[in-house]
Amino acid sequence: MNAPAPVAAPSDRPAGTPPADRSPTDGAPGGGDALPVPVSAPMRHAKVRAFTEHTTVGQVRSTADGDVTIACACGMTLTNGPGWSLDEHIRLHRAEARFLALAAVAPAGIPRLVEWPLPAVPPSDAGRDAGSTDGPGMR
Repeated sequence: MNAPAPVAAPSDRPAGTPPADRSPTDGAPGGGDALPVPVSAPMRHAKVRAFTEHTTVGQVRSTADGDVTIACACGMTLTNGPGWSLDEHIRLHRAEARFLALAAVAPAGIPRLVEWPLPAVPPSDAGRDAGSTDGPGMR
């Protein structure tokens, strides 16, 4: 039996174009200058980083008092609560991680729904209403 042919890793650049750190050799406009990195590449990379850094790890644990928890690769424990399910907490956590990662690398001047950088929160308000018992971001 023949082994399947290896598959090339996905790339952020169109097929047939040189990497951004290589000069074009086909007489392309720009006089041999390096090709610019597409603006969307840093945003795609940020999204992938957020996805990999915020995956659930281990197994769901249930306690006698009805708490259901699972760990995140970032170190935070995700849990259900009086008004939300574990699934809702996982989805919110991933969405917030994706937002923070994308907002940090978004091009300057891009219109935003949310003020960036985020305004500083006074220490006395940090974690308020978060239901924290194990430290910042933990329950």
